[in-house]
Amino acid sequence: MTEHEQLVTDMGQRARAAFAVLSTVTDEQKARALNAAASKLRADQPAILAANAKDMDNGRANGLSDAMLDRLMIDGERLEGIASAVEQVAALPDPVGAIIDRNERPNGLILERVRVPLGVIGIIYESRPNVTADAAALGLRSGNAVILRGGSEAIESNRAIHKAMTAGVAAEGLPEDAIQLVQTTDRAAVGAMLKAAGLIDIIIPRGGKSLVARVQEEARVPVLAHLDGINHTYIDKSADPDKALAIAVNAKMRRTGVCGAMETLLIDQDYPAPAALIRALLDAGCEVRGDDAVMELDSRTVAADSQDWDTEYLAPIVSVRMVDGLEEALAHIAEHSSHHTDVVVAEDEAVANQFIRRADSAIVMWNASSQFADGGEFGLGAEIGISTGRLHARGPVALEGLTTYKWVVRGTGQVRP
Repeated sequence: MTEHEQLVTDMGQRARAAFAVLSTVTDEQKARALNAAASKLRADQPAILAANAKDMDNGRANGLSDAMLDRLMIDGERLEGIASAVEQVAALPDPVGAIIDRNERPNGLILERVRVPLGVIGIIYESRPNVTADAAALGLRSGNAVILRGGSEAIESNRAIHKAMTAGVAAEGLPEDAIQLVQTTDRAAVGAMLKAAGLIDIIIPRGGKSLVARVQEEARVPVLAHLDGINHTYIDKSADPDKALAIAVNAKMRRTGVCGAMETLLIDQDYPAPAALIRALLDAGCEVRGDDAVMELDSRTVAADSQDWDTEYLAPIVSVRMVDGLEEALAHIAEHSSHHTDVVVAEDEAVANQFIRRADSAIVMWNASSQFADGGEFGLGAEIGISTGRLHARGPVALEGLTTYKWVVRGTGQVRP
């Protein structure tokens, strides 16, 4: 057994022991522990911001992109958001023990499907140190133990946040081992986690294509994948021009480095004000890469190539195409979408309903910015990630997505004939 395999084995064994303890903990105890963790995050602000400053300095020295630096950065406002998200999770209803459905058979047997935790969750993520707190909070609230492995670029921030979270949890008598952070930045630790079948019940990767591809290729543990966000906004000919302009600019430019940012804008060729959309994006500081029809609208645009339609820029760049109505828009999305979030802007309800029914994405929106693709905005408190797959959970994965169910059968002495 290698050094890293031994490390993950030890962590997994401690996590399983902590998971057993969590099964005896009440809803109120879990909520108190998370509120204590939120208070500790606020109390530790100087240490957390100092740790983040080290990561930011290292990131600049190592040539991290502006988008990556934006994801990495914590200031007082963002730390308050992190602490508030933990409190929001604490205030959510506990999914564990909820009865999904109940049925009484003719022979008198009563069958229930009851929500239970997944067990030990391994979460592998990059850049965003807020994931350390979000994942810890969601895992604990749903009765799971978590093993966190953040990216090397955020190691100091992750350590500081983890220290605050575990101190708060321990202060309320819950096991610190319910929230563990892999302290090494060696990528061999990731490989060890992926092979830890029997110790880790599910792996959730949250990062770029290369990370997710490695996890899916090497994992011997079930994977709940969070793929990239190649998100589309389709402006129908019936769209209200004021809504369309506001939504398009916000979807791209509010925060360009988040997975809910729009990367491709599709405009119906019969939409009456396409030039205004292009101009607004350009004036907001966005590079517009367009097809021939788009390039005729503004001399500041540049030509899109075939790769642009499949690129998650995470930067102030957008690809724009004119399309011949809803059918061509849906065909483009089917070919190029990562099935994360796709948006239709339309006043024609029939068009919107067609789009909603046929766009095969985890999140489909009508007349709203794709930047709302976030667990907090969905009222979930926080999220582990946005699942773009079909099995187990789709869209923002929060408390319910971190549970499965078991069948409970209650009898009065029945035997099968």
